Amino acid sequence: MTHPSSPSAEPVTPASEPYEKRWLALGVIAMTVLLVILDATIVNIALPAVSSDLGISAATQQWIVTAYTLTFGGFLLLGGRIADFWGRKRTYLVGAAGFAIASALGGIAQNEGMLFAARALQGVFGALLAPASLALLTVLFTDPKERAKAFGVYGAIAGGGSAVGLLLGGVLTEYADWRWCFWVNLPVALLAVVLAIPIVPESKAPGDTKYDIPGAVLITVGLAAIVYGFTRVAEASQTNAGEAQAANGQIAAQGGRDFVTPASGWTDGLAWVFIVGGLVLVALFVLLELRTRNPLLPMRIVLDRNRGGAYLTSTLVGAGLIGAFFFLSLYFQQVLGYEPVVAGVASLPTTLGVFISAGAASALVPRIGPKPLMVLGGLLAAAGLFTMSFLGVDSGFWALAFPGQLLLGLGLGFTFVPLSNLALVGAGEHDAGAASAMLNATQQVGASIGTAVLASLSVGAISAYSADVLASPTPQDPAAVALQAQVEGYTTAFTWAAALLVLGAVAAALLIKATKDDLPTGDAPVHVG
Repeated sequence: MTHPSSPSAEPVTPASEPYEKRWLALGVIAMTVLLVILDATIVNIALPAVSSDLGISAATQQWIVTAYTLTFGGFLLLGGRIADFWGRKRTYLVGAAGFAIASALGGIAQNEGMLFAARALQGVFGALLAPASLALLTVLFTDPKERAKAFGVYGAIAGGGSAVGLLLGGVLTEYADWRWCFWVNLPVALLAVVLAIPIVPESKAPGDTKYDIPGAVLITVGLAAIVYGFTRVAEASQTNAGEAQAANGQIAAQGGRDFVTPASGWTDGLAWVFIVGGLVLVALFVLLELRTRNPLLPMRIVLDRNRGGAYLTSTLVGAGLIGAFFFLSLYFQQVLGYEPVVAGVASLPTTLGVFISAGAASALVPRIGPKPLMVLGGLLAAAGLFTMSFLGVDSGFWALAFPGQLLLGLGLGFTFVPLSNLALVGAGEHDAGAASAMLNATQQVGASIGTAVLASLSVGAISAYSADVLASPTPQDPAAVALQAQVEGYTTAFTWAAALLVLGAVAAALLIKATKDDLPTGDAPVHVG
């Protein structure tokens, strides 16, 4: 039970009686969760317009995305602990208000420095908002069936929000202005703050609530370094491929055969400095947490077999999922020639699948437990990506892209709903924020690793195809070869992304032992497996 600091404290959520406004609170929380998910993709389609308007060079353009992912991924664990100790509602309100302010600054940015700073601020406040939101759901919904429904909503947003972001970014960029990709956050965030004050109850971690400052520094810098290192690998791979492809096109047009092979992004020495340095800091963080009295991340959260399995599955799903949205968006625009808005609409079958399966999963989790759904979800999502690995230069949307995305969405809904539930089983009220932050952190780190790995594999496939075809004695149209090479790269990425999701399903099958009987009936810790 939550312990108010004084008799005049705000209403709290008792474990014995459900909070009467919990469903209204869910609606408020869902709005801001969607904002955080959307902002990871909403600016992707707007990148050319933003860069042109503010004079941002191709070399620094990636910081529009990277500035957000770095601070978001880096500060998540600290944000989760702040929510536990300072108050989850208070942290939620500050996160939402700060996110709105950062979005306003991004919308009025006059140069790249101001825009990058605004994106970094969005990431910081998002790192407060995301774990506070999930922790609030945990303490608000104590009945297993109701909690499954609440996580069904969360899972639908987590699985489908990225595709919605691509659509919204395309609409706003084409029919309004790229600045509305930022300003659209303002009314939603401010409405959430106004509604949350009377509707969402406060809750805090009971017991010792001293902050682990050395641990916070180590893990924040460590996670940010790892995310940045893998981001550099992905960017170097894409840049090298683009330069090599342009050079090979000119060589082929002049009748030459001495083609350029793009350098691998993994040869970027500075990227390895950040990756290895980040891993060393994370290792030091683990050693510190095992010895400190008030750890930022108690190792019992990670070492529990079920939660550990959930976090590993989350990392693998995050790594594979990025292959769907990133490469599919490129396929729609660069191969099929879709306008940004059409590309966004074409990405919606994933969201449709998520909404269908998330609703079904919320009803099934209390009946059959989390494990069967997570295994089924991983395999369905992998089947969807594998279906899209057969896409060609002239594939029809309804033949492969639609069924592939629908399968992907169905799988993600069946995965995210039980995953969100399981990651918090047995964490207890004291560690709800830390456990939810760990779930978000694994998805973020997984996405950065997945981007680097899949981009490298894609580049390798592009260069191999180009070299083979252009080196053949039969004359080839360089433009047609370049287009087919791109498709080879995308489909290779889909294949490997499918493999990552299969590994996620295997991890869930082997590590997770929780059954429906292990799901919590209240906020008391539940130890299973």
